[in-house]
Order: sequence, then C-alpha cells, then structure tokens
Amino acid sequence: MVLPLNPWIWLRSYLLENNTTQYVYNYLFKQEFIYVLWVLIIFGFYTAIKYILLTILPHFKPSLLGDKQLTRECSIALGIWGLIAFVLSRSLDAKTSIAWCETLLFGIIVYWNSSHHIVPQVIAKGQDLGYFLRKLGVLLIISCVPISIFLLRLFHRTETAFIITFFNFSIGVIAGILSWFLFHSRLDKNIELHGLKTELGRSSANLDFLRSQINPHFLFNALNTLYGTSLQENAERTGEGIQKLGDMMRFMLQENVQEKISLAREVDYLNNYIDLQKLRTQTSPDILIQTEIDTEVTGLQIAPMLLIPFVENAFKHGISLREPSHIKVSLQTREKELLFDVYNSIHPKTGNDPEKDKSGIGLENVKQRLQLLYPKRHELVIRESAKEFFIHLTVQLS
Repeated sequence: MVLPLNPWIWLRSYLLENNTTQYVYNYLFKQEFIYVLWVLIIFGFYTAIKYILLTILPHFKPSLLGDKQLTRECSIALGIWGLIAFVLSRSLDAKTSIAWCETLLFGIIVYWNSSHHIVPQVIAKGQDLGYFLRKLGVLLIISCVPISIFLLRLFHRTETAFIITFFNFSIGVIAGILSWFLFHSRLDKNIELHGLKTELGRSSANLDFLRSQINPHFLFNALNTLYGTSLQENAERTGEGIQKLGDMMRFMLQENVQEKISLAREVDYLNNYIDLQKLRTQTSPDILIQTEIDTEVTGLQIAPMLLIPFVENAFKHGISLREPSHIKVSLQTREKELLFDVYNSIHPKTGNDPEKDKSGIGLENVKQRLQLLYPKRHELVIRESAKEFFIHLTVQLS
C-alpha cells in the first residue's frame, strides 16, 4: 500500500479500517461534499428569507397588526431551524433527520399562517377561541394528509408514519394557540399605544388652542395701557411703555412657541407686564401694587405664559380707579419647586365698562394647561371672599 503524502489524509486513512488511498479519498470527498451541501442549503435559506423580506412582503396587504414583528419572529425561527437541521444531519440518519426537520418547519408555517390569516379573520368576525380552534383543526387535518403519505413512503411503516403525523398535528395545535395569545397581546398593546397617541394629539391641540386664546388678550390689555398713558401726554412714560411692550411681543413671537423656556425669561415677562400696569395706576394713590419676585431662578425650566394669566386676572378684576385697590404678587423657588401667590381686591364692574361682559381667558383655561403640562406635579388653591381673591400655585419644575 502506498500511503498518501498529505498528513491529514494519512491520519484519516490510519483511523479507517479500510485504509486504502482510494477509499480514503472517496470517504473524505463524500463527507466534505455533504458539509458543503448543508452550507449551501443554509445560505440558500438566508437568501430566500432576505428576498422575501425585501421584495415580496412589501407588496402584501398588511395584516391587522402589520408584518414586521411576525416576519422577524419567523425569520429567526427559520434560522434556528436551519442550524437544528444541520446538527441533526450530522448526528442522526437521513430519514430521522428529515422527519424532525419537517415537523419543526411545519410548526413554523402553522404559526405564520395563523398569525397572518386565521387569527385576524376570526377576530374580524367577532368569534372566540373555540371557533379558532375548530377552524385550525380542520386546516391541520387537511395539511397532515399529504404529510402522512410522504412519511409512509419514506419509512414504509404505517405505525411510524402515524406517530410522526400525530406529533405534527400536536405541534400545529401548540403553534396555533401560541399565535392566538401572542396576537391578542400585541393587539392590546397597539390599541393602548394608539389611544396614547390620540390623547397626546388631542392634548397638543388643546394646548395650542389655549395659547391662541391667551396671547391676544395680553396684547389688548397692553395696548389699552399705552393708550391711557399717551392721554396723559407724558412722552417719557409712553416711551417706557412702548419699550416694555416690544419686549413682551418679542417674547410671545420667539419664545412662547417653545415647549419650555427658562424661568428667568418668564419672570422678565411677568415684571414687564406688571411695570406696564403700574404706568397706568401710579398716579392713583389708592392703588397699592406689591411684588416679591425672586430673580435668582437660573437653571429652571417652565412652560411659557403659565404664570401671567393669574396676574392679568388680578389686574383686570382687582383694580378700580375710584376705590382703594391692592394687588400683591409673590414668586419664590425652593430647589425645583415654584411657589407663586397672587392676592387682589375685587370690584364689581360698572355698567359702562367694556370688559364687563367679557370673561377674558378665565381660570379654567389655566387649570387645563396645568393638567396637560404638569399632571400630578402641581397644586392650585383658589380662595375668594366678598372683597378679596387669592391663588396659590406650587409646581415641580425641571
């Protein structure tokens, strides 16, 4: 006998009983050919799955939940199936490997078909799990008939074919029930997510509407203030008022559209508004306006135009040019907590007051904004007596 020169072939031929060179070459060729064949099969499955994902599925009509999650699950299952098939082919005989691979593939197909077609159809008809199981059972019986014929021709034994077919049927039932419960779980999550998105959109629309109601009223009051100041023919005070109004308009145009701004900018706007109102009332000795506003509020964020409605309401209902009036505004911060208080006197509107029948923005709008922007992170206390109105607001800021 002439031993091969290749050390690997020499070692394999030594381990084989029939260690002729030709036999070893034939044996190694057969083993390596089978190995390469399995690699090609796995690569073929990968290529087919990729083709289905990129070419075929986008043209399918999507199911009730869409195909992304289902396709991802089945792709992973097919990948695992390919690895299992490879392992079985190396450890079991050909017939047993084929039987196991066919059973696992059958379960994957049943899961796909149930999740994509059967379960959505049953839900669309308003049927329950019992109806789904009956329909699934009929389809499984029909599907198992050709499988039984295939297994009978493969093993040539009725008993073996029956056992494997029954096992296929059981796997199909388990896969179908699993698809039913997973589908319902995802459907509930999708419904909840859709509800949250709808509520978020509604809240955003409500917030935009409330802002659109608030801004024109501020401008109206500021213009009225400037008009009253100009009647007094004091150019210096009029110029000061126009400057503050410009700052306020710039704030509303540039920063009011943002979700949050620095608390310092909100305080600046608040001070500008109060200063404008003081221009109108400073010639009346019976009107007392006090402010205790903390200016050291750097680093905190707040929703724009959240505090000014309370101050605007105080000046609208708490100031009378004929009776003693008072307003007190206090703003303090404690770590990330905002403390805001507004006291004001109350005066009934006269018959010739153009604002008598106008409710302004109203405190209800402010309450809605607080609920939308700071749910469970604020506390609003409102007290009213015959002669005084009081609000206390605490907000947890970021």
